[in-house]
Amino acid sequence: SLIHNVKAVYQRYLSWYDGNPCHLHPHPPVEAGQRYVDLAGGPDALLAKARAAFDAGDYRWVAELVNHLVFADPTNTAARALQADALEQLGYQSESSTFRNAYLYGAQELRHGGPPRHKAGNRGLVRALPIDQLLATVGMRLNSDAVGGADFTINLTFTDIEEDWLLGLSHRAIRYRKDRRDDAAAATVTSTREALSAVIAADVTLDDALAAGDLTIDGDAGALRLIIDNLDVFVGGFPIIEP
Repeated sequence: SLIHNVKAVYQRYLSWYDGNPCHLHPHPPVEAGQRYVDLAGGPDALLAKARAAFDAGDYRWVAELVNHLVFADPTNTAARALQADALEQLGYQSESSTFRNAYLYGAQELRHGGPPRHKAGNRGLVRALPIDQLLATVGMRLNSDAVGGADFTINLTFTDIEEDWLLGLSHRAIRYRKDRRDDAAAATVTSTREALSAVIAADVTLDDALAAGDLTIDGDAGALRLIIDNLDVFVGGFPIIEP
């Protein structure tokens, strides 16, 4: 639609910033929503204004106004119902099919809840990755705040593919190199690609892999454990119309 494409052209050439400094660093939606609700005189006062706007056919304003209350209090059923009604009307009026789908899906989520949350990603895919890509996922998933100032290296030996890798953690970041070893490494891990991939993918715990003999650690097991225990699990199925 024209509304959508004009914004895309603007963003392509001038970025997201529209030149208004008030838009440089606004409050996040939840905090802004709480302030707007307070400014309106509370949830009941805001809903009264929104219902009047709905009766007047100003559905865009209803959706924008009640969205603040939904973000401030997602459990407010009256707010969810009114915003769903407004989005439904906007969907019916939309010429663009993508806009219509977005409006109607938002209304559905407000009425029936969002999609079920689940762990994102394909574990089978993770276990099939080459070593460099596997270790790259470790770097992406590492919770850097949780590992603090840890600084060490780990020798990795993969017996099934006959490869040696050096895995390092410093400055809260992961680094890795093929065909490198460090005599001063905190630990040497001997494993198959499948076994270590299963641990990284959380299919198998590190303790279970050690107990089964699928993975051995010579040296400080706490070094590898620090990394494995602080890998974030990305979650899919997130809501789009509430925090």
